[in-house]
Amino acid sequence: MTSAREFDFLVLGSGIAGLFFALKAATHGRVAIATKKHRAESNTNYAQGGIASVTSKEDSFEMHLRDTLEAGAGLCREHVVRTIVQEGPARIEELIRHGMRFTERVIPDSNGARELDLGREGGHSKRRILHAKDMTGREIEQTLLAAAAREPNISMFENHVAIDLIVASKLGVAGPQRCLGAYVLSKQSGEVITFAAPIVVLATGGCGKVYLYTTNPDIATGDGVAMAYRAGAGIANMEFIQFHPTCFYHPKAKSFLISEAVRGEGAVLRTLRGVEFMDHYHPRKSLAPRDIVARAIDNEMKRSGDDYVLLDITSKPARFVMDRFPYIYQTCLQYGLDMTKDPIPVVPAAHYQCGGVITDLNGQTEIQGLYAIGEVACTGLHGANRLASNSLLEALVCAHRAVLRATTQSSPSLNVPVPPWQSGHATDPDELVVVSHNWDEIRRLMWDYVGIVRTTKRLERARARIAFLQQEIQEYYWDFTVSADLLELRNIATVAELIVACALQRPESRGLHYILDFPKPDPAWAQRDSVVRKPS
Repeated sequence: MTSAREFDFLVLGSGIAGLFFALKAATHGRVAIATKKHRAESNTNYAQGGIASVTSKEDSFEMHLRDTLEAGAGLCREHVVRTIVQEGPARIEELIRHGMRFTERVIPDSNGARELDLGREGGHSKRRILHAKDMTGREIEQTLLAAAAREPNISMFENHVAIDLIVASKLGVAGPQRCLGAYVLSKQSGEVITFAAPIVVLATGGCGKVYLYTTNPDIATGDGVAMAYRAGAGIANMEFIQFHPTCFYHPKAKSFLISEAVRGEGAVLRTLRGVEFMDHYHPRKSLAPRDIVARAIDNEMKRSGDDYVLLDITSKPARFVMDRFPYIYQTCLQYGLDMTKDPIPVVPAAHYQCGGVITDLNGQTEIQGLYAIGEVACTGLHGANRLASNSLLEALVCAHRAVLRATTQSSPSLNVPVPPWQSGHATDPDELVVVSHNWDEIRRLMWDYVGIVRTTKRLERARARIAFLQQEIQEYYWDFTVSADLLELRNIATVAELIVACALQRPESRGLHYILDFPKPDPAWAQRDSVVRKPS
């Protein structure tokens, strides 16, 4: 059974990028937001650290620009970085007007006057992280959801999983490629709904679940990247997967992130024997950029044979730690650890994709009518390694610019009926073990062969194995009725293929891509993207 719905804007995803876009677009027309699970389930919701933005007199746009370029290891687009950094404060003000409340502090010797409490994270030369304690993402998500609920032009479709984009070429329409909507599965009813819209926005987040260990929620299966690739959009720099250095190591804790802000406030990394080790790897020690810290931890673990290292903030007053990091403190307590007295066991875990769907600064992809904003997009801001807390800033700025572009750029209308989904004579899957087995195999081989440190031989093995699994998944996909699990498996297989393909293109080590065969950066590859497009 199928049905069709028509909107002026279709937004896939309900994180900061999708919600901010929807709120602005709602003044121009009817907006549908389709989100895979509950509306608040997104990578935004799990962002503890905050938003990097220049708000202090001691800081400057040039300093923020320089820090971003340094972290990006020669692959950032300077004009993109400059624009996002400079436009960031205005978008922050908009967020505050929506009701977002960032943590403040009392200014010393000011008779109680208050100012924004700015945190510091790895790679930043100044304090510039606006935060809401250690639950910034959750507060932003709740603020924007509340604003969206008050907007009559926004319709929210929870538990709806996008299957594929609807593009003109697949309807036999000649001319430039154009996006006309998307097919979306209702998890509750099993119905595939045809959403038709002249503007489709991918705000689907990242792909952390492609890896065995990740800080991301279960929904982060790279759906937007996979759908855009299948539709014909260019994908770039997927080899640059950021592994967060400090994921809580505990057998009963599921992917709990220990914010980089903990190191920003003075925590240091130690071996299990209590020895600090980051001074051997970088002048900023435990405040080095994430790629360096993750590789250092990986190296120390391999050298010692230990399963984890320790993050130690016990030198700080207990009351300070409890006030600054209430969520992390309480969560650690639930697992029997008091971070004010004991170091926290941590390991690296897949955290953020710096590549994605190729877009300009306005979120415009290579396909007319299709935009990508937030983590799913590759704008050139992050380069080879994202500077901490720049991602939420990028989401705000590019969502704003995408609305401006989408509502001012006219596109020729296509009077082409969008056909309903065709499921043929498929039957319900009777061997779900195949789905779960392939899911587990892809995530494990990506962790083992395409992780923090790589080799060409491992990448080639991963490519061969993924190709075999994709053939099996594709046969299964066409033989059975679609389900959310099957769709996500299909997408992580596609994204795994793209990560490996991009990694094999780059014959150097740069930023997050460290390959033992080419351990140094090659100057010829600075400012060069690794690009993959689906063969026509």
